Amino acid sequence: MWAMVLCAGRGERMHPLTRYTPKPLLSVAGAPLLDRHLSAIAKTGITDVVINLHHLGGQIRSYVGDGSRFGLEVSYTMEPRLLETAGGIANALLQRGGGEDPFLVVSGDVYTDMDLTPVVSSGDRLMMSSDLPMMASLVLVANPPHHPEGDFGLDRENRLTTTGDCHTYSGIGIFSPALFVNSPDEPAPLRDLLFPAVRERRLTGALYSGVWEDVGTPERLRRLSDEQQERRRPSSINAEKRS
Repeated sequence: MWAMVLCAGRGERMHPLTRYTPKPLLSVAGAPLLDRHLSAIAKTGITDVVINLHHLGGQIRSYVGDGSRFGLEVSYTMEPRLLETAGGIANALLQRGGGEDPFLVVSGDVYTDMDLTPVVSSGDRLMMSSDLPMMASLVLVANPPHHPEGDFGLDRENRLTTTGDCHTYSGIGIFSPALFVNSPDEPAPLRDLLFPAVRERRLTGALYSGVWEDVGTPERLRRLSDEQQERRRPSSINAEKRS
């Protein structure tokens, strides 16, 4: 399996922070968002990673390099015009020559302590567990205040629905290349592919209850950084007392 980290967005809601720094390189408690994603991917055993670039993409390429310091082999796709999520993934698949194996996708602008190893193993298993293969297995989270209506519900078979209690798509999931076969060669949002697949009952998912944040505004970034620094503070104080 391979992985793709989505890093092409302009981060317009994060201005002025993203005027000179791409959103995935913004720091939370001293570490860029992208560091956490690449380290988490490496822990799954995946080594082949693609990063798509657009806004200030050269900074990301310079920072990550070939990925060897993360234990990864990183390649890049450059988007002269922003292709949005589905378009960016379809472009990466085209440049890789397609293929049939599922792959992991991680949005570069979220913060989470999620262990991606069970995401990879369970997502791969769920997608192949029925006579009709699933198109994707998405990780859902509790609805944040800025997205109270959510995106998808879960039925008793862990299939995604658009009814009942809906949760928010985390930006993390396992995808089949088959989902992108008919994706147009132009900017395309992921929802245009997901909702038809939901109606066909070909999306599965799981709910994650740990730390997750859509770092969409400077205020959210500051709050998240303060929270993470506060979480670390008691352990360091206790360590000083023990010494």
